[in-house]
Amino acid sequence: MPDSDTSITTEQLTHKQGLNEQPIREITRDGVHYVLLGTAHVSRTSVEAVTEMADSGKFDAIAVELCPARHQALSKQQQWKEMDLYRIIREKKAGLVMASLALGAYQRRIAEQFGIEPGAELKAASDAAIAHDIPLQLIDRDLAITLKRSYRAVPWYKRMMLTTGLVMSTVSSDEIDEGQIEKLKEGDILESTFTEFAEQSPELYEALIAERDRFMAARLRQENLNNAGKCILVVIGAGHLEGLASYLKSDPADPQSEVEALSKLAPAARWPKFVPWVIATLVITGFWLGFSRSPELGWELVTLWVVINGSLAALGALIARGHPLTILSAMVAAPLTSLNPAIAAGMVTGVVESWLRKPKVSDLERLRDDATTVKGWFKNPATRILLVFFFSNLGSGIGTWVAGFRIFDALS
Repeated sequence: MPDSDTSITTEQLTHKQGLNEQPIREITRDGVHYVLLGTAHVSRTSVEAVTEMADSGKFDAIAVELCPARHQALSKQQQWKEMDLYRIIREKKAGLVMASLALGAYQRRIAEQFGIEPGAELKAASDAAIAHDIPLQLIDRDLAITLKRSYRAVPWYKRMMLTTGLVMSTVSSDEIDEGQIEKLKEGDILESTFTEFAEQSPELYEALIAERDRFMAARLRQENLNNAGKCILVVIGAGHLEGLASYLKSDPADPQSEVEALSKLAPAARWPKFVPWVIATLVITGFWLGFSRSPELGWELVTLWVVINGSLAALGALIARGHPLTILSAMVAAPLTSLNPAIAAGMVTGVVESWLRKPKVSDLERLRDDATTVKGWFKNPATRILLVFFFSNLGSGIGTWVAGFRIFDALS
C-alpha cells in the first residue's frame, strides 16, 4: 500500500535561500523516500539547486527526467555528427528527426540568451551521480514514443496545427526575458513548445504530460523495488511535479505493466494507408479511359500528370534549395512514385541530395546551432537534405490531387 508524505524538510538539506525557493515534494512509497525537485530545463537557479542537493550527501541515488537516448545526447556520448542520413530517409524517420531538431532548437534558442546549455540541470544531476558514485536512474519515456503517441492522440485535422506550432517555436525571433524562463517551472519543455495548442487539446496534454507522469512514477517504483530505506533525489521539470507526486504516492497499478502499456503505440488507423493506392488506381483508370477514347486524349492525360506532379515536386526541391540534379530527379521521380505509394518522391530526392552534397563532419557538428534559425536550416547541408525530403514530398502530394482533378475534368 502507498505510504504518506514524510516530514524531511528542505532545511535539512540546505539553508540557502535559492534552494528554499525551488518547488519540492517529498513522498515515501514502499519504504523508499523520494525527494522530487521541480526545475526549469533552462535555468541557472535550477542548476544551482540540483548541485546543492546532490552534494548534500543525503541521497543514495539520483533519478532524472531523461530516457537513455536523451541522456546519451546530453552527455555527448552520441552526437549529431554520427547521424546517418541515408538510413534515416530509408527507414522513413526524416520527420521524426526534423521534429527532434526543432524541439532542441527551441530550447537552445532560449538558452543561448543566458549562456546556459539546455538541460544543464539534468546534466548536473547526471554528473553528480558519477562524482558521488551513486546510481543514476533514467526514468522518462523515449522521446520518439512520446512524439508518436502525441501525434496519434490528436484528430487528423488538428495535426497541421501541431506541426505549425512546432515550426513557429523554432523560427520565432522573439526574445524571452529571464523572468519568463523561470516561469517554465510552471510547465514542461514539450508543453511549452505547443503551449496554446496544448491548452485546447486534452488529448495532447495527456500524451505530453499526464502519461509521462504515470510512466515516470512507474519507472521510479521499478528502479527502487528493493531499495527500502533508501533516499532518492528525483530531478524533473516542474510541470511534472504535482502529477508525478500524485501517481507516486497512490497509483495502485503494477509498475511493470504500467511501463509496458505506456510504451506501446496504438495501432494506426488502417484506412489512410489505402488512400494513396486508391488514388493511384483512379489515376491509372483515368489513363485507361483516355486511351480507350483516343490515343491523343490518353497522351494528353499522361502529359498533364507528368507535368503537374513533376513540376510541383521539383518546385518543392527548388524551395528547399536542392542541387539542380536533385530538382531534376524530383521532376522525373514524382510522377512515378505517386503511382507507387511504397516509395515517396522525397525518398528519391533526399538520397540524391545527400549523394551530391554529402554533409561534412563540420556541418553535422554545427547542426544544433544551425537548426535554431530559418537561414541555418537552409544553409546546413544536413538540414537542407531533410527540407528537400519534406518539400518535394509536399509538392508531389499537392501535384497528385491537382493533376488528378485535371485528368477527370478532361474526361468529363
